[in-house]
Amino acid sequence: MHLEASGPGALVFSAFTALRFQGKDIAALPSSITSHLPFGGAEISLRKKFRLFFTVGVIVLLLGGAKAIVHYFGFEFLELNGLVTSGIGGAIFIIGFLLSSILKDYKEAEQIPTALRTATEAIDGDLECFARTNERFNLGEPRLILIGVIAKLREGLDRAYDHKNIAPVLDELSKLTPILGRLEGMGMAANFVVRLRTNQDAIRRALLRIYTIQRVEFVPSVHVLVQTLVFSIIVLLLLLKTEGDPAAALLFGFITYMFVYVLYLIRLLEQPFAKGQGSVDDVSFFLLDELEAQLRRSLDPAVGRRRLHAIDRV
Repeated sequence: MHLEASGPGALVFSAFTALRFQGKDIAALPSSITSHLPFGGAEISLRKKFRLFFTVGVIVLLLGGAKAIVHYFGFEFLELNGLVTSGIGGAIFIIGFLLSSILKDYKEAEQIPTALRTATEAIDGDLECFARTNERFNLGEPRLILIGVIAKLREGLDRAYDHKNIAPVLDELSKLTPILGRLEGMGMAANFVVRLRTNQDAIRRALLRIYTIQRVEFVPSVHVLVQTLVFSIIVLLLLLKTEGDPAAALLFGFITYMFVYVLYLIRLLEQPFAKGQGSVDDVSFFLLDELEAQLRRSLDPAVGRRRLHAIDRV
């Protein structure tokens, strides 16, 4: 028997049949769909990801309580008109403009760990090759310095040091200078010494860039403008006449949530290397963590011999 169907039912039946004949398990589709939803992740817990959301949510609830008190006692005297909506729209435009500039700096900050790891691995690799042909050179000494640079960088960006203690990291990196100065006398070619010093300068440049980002507030006057705009909009909404119905409460919560969240977000993005705050918005150091673990393993004599034998075979 041959049946013909038309309309939406036919489309659903055709899709079902196509999946069945392609050998796909329809029951497995929900898991594949949920795996692409933007909630959570393999390495980020929901608690950390929504930490800022819940923090701002508490403030919005407090502001909602204040709005209820103002409405109950009849302190609302502002009428809704075109100027109010224009003011809110203008504030959103200015805040979006500032946020776009901060996100550009944040994207630059995300590239710094890559530059640090590239330069550090280049120094360690060149010194390891030199140690293979020169037994007088102690590879463990510069390797410990590189490990100390990574460890002190993580420590200096912690909350205990206000996320901007980079001076000890620069001092640790400077210990590498006399070691590099002795290499040419020990038989290393001058161009390799220049390359090592260039990579050392690249690490120093990246550290100073982190120091600048963590200490300098970009265009403070613009931040004052945004903060005053947000404060003014919230006060305006508190004094705006409403009917006291659930729709007005939802709109008030939505608008205040948006403005308060942006204030917190700007503060987080201004210091992208702030460690120890339990936030997921700081720049990840997983590249440096992996490199530090690799360097520590290479200090093991057995591991070091295996790496040198691998270089000999190449």
